[in-house]
Amino acid sequence: MRTQRQVVDYTLKRRALLREVFAGRVGALEVCDASPYLIRASKFFGEATETQCPVCRREPVWHVHYIYGDELRASAGQARPRAELAMLAMEYRAFDVYVVEVCRGCGWNHLVEKFTLGRDGLSHDDANRRRRTAD
Repeated sequence: MRTQRQVVDYTLKRRALLREVFAGRVGALEVCDASPYLIRASKFFGEATETQCPVCRREPVWHVHYIYGDELRASAGQARPRAELAMLAMEYRAFDVYVVEVCRGCGWNHLVEKFTLGRDGLSHDDANRRRRTAD
């Protein structure tokens, strides 16, 4: 997405947690604790991936995108389909997106990445072009 910025990737933290699980220092039940709301959000707003669940290895994980920001007001904290994020990025100045992976089978879930979207991320040329097309 054009306005994506301030990306934080949680891959290393995920790897470290999985290493603890496979070493037996953390139980699978401790990390497979997805809430019913997260699993339901994956069904309605989730994006299927080709990555198999690292814990049960039976099902693919789904990515769920949650949005947060002051401008969003009542919409803050809601799951949204990825396709809708580009439209929201043109509507609001800035909001954060949290991507959570979840396995519908065993309940594994982990924060994958966080990034910011919104019009504030457009360069001046893009913003001027957008203003001219709106007039």
